[in-house]
Formats: sequence, structure tokens, C-alpha cells
Amino acid sequence: MRRSRLLPALGCALALCATARAQSVDFSLPTLDQPFDVRKTWINLGFYSAHFDRDKGLEDKNPGLGVEYPLNDIYRVTLGTFHNSDRRQSHYLGLYVLPVELYGVRLGAVVGGFDGYPNYRNGNWFPALVPIAAVEGKNWGLNVAYVPTIRNRLYGALSFQLKHRFE
Repeated sequence: MRRSRLLPALGCALALCATARAQSVDFSLPTLDQPFDVRKTWINLGFYSAHFDRDKGLEDKNPGLGVEYPLNDIYRVTLGTFHNSDRRQSHYLGLYVLPVELYGVRLGAVVGGFDGYPNYRNGNWFPALVPIAAVEGKNWGLNVAYVPTIRNRLYGALSFQLKHRFE
């Protein structure tokens, strides 16, 4: 990743950590004594990606199926599959870390892995750290992610993921 793309993401991560520490956020993982409650599960039907390189013929509509389950107010596990911008099938598995809340918007990042991008590791799995903002109501939510451009491997975008839960 070029330094010009890495530095803003790194600065954002440091600012989030500093804000979280100032708010005395507890980063401890939840205990597993809480029963699974399917009503807490968010379901999404993919993404809409507004790509920065509009002239590359990329697919903005990325339909799929994914789930997100909150472990507590900070951590959520996620997994899913979608038709990516290169018109290939991708899968993802990750952990949301959302330590900061500003005016009802949770801020943080998703740490995990993706596959299916032919120019990046020949379509095999690769690690990812993606800054994210999440707005959630009782039954509807929206995740907005900043996907950085990785030259000749991955096309950057602002990605929007509408989600629903049947609570």
C-alpha cells in the first residue's frame, strides 16, 4: 500500500484509540456465558461500493448474504459472501472493533480476511483492516467502510452495507 494511502488510515486508527482511551472504553472480550440470541443477528444482502476509480468498469452493486453478531457493545463477529467489484465471488470473515461512539455513530474497524479478488494473491485469502462507521436503530442499520486502494491489486471505494435484524 502506498504511504499516501496508509498514513490517513493509520492516523484514523490512532485517533480512534486515543478517543476510546479518553472515554475509558473497556476493550476486554466478552465472556461466553451469555446465551446466543438469534434476534441480535444483523443480516445484510451485500454492499454498494462507490469506487474511487470510476473509469475502471468496476461493479458497484455487490449482492450477497452476510451476518453480523454483536458479542458486546464493542465487538461483533461477521461472515458472508458477495459478488465483488471484479465480478467474482468473495467470502469474508472478521471481527468488528467499534470502541468509539459519536452522536450515535459507532467508529472503529473490521479486522479479518477476504478472498476472491483475482489481482490480489490470485484470489486467495488475504488479511484486511478496514475503517468503518456504523449507524444502528432497533431493526435497521448501515455500515460505511473505507476500502483503501492497493495499487494493481484492489480498487478503493466507500462501501455501504444496509443491514436488518428481526428483534
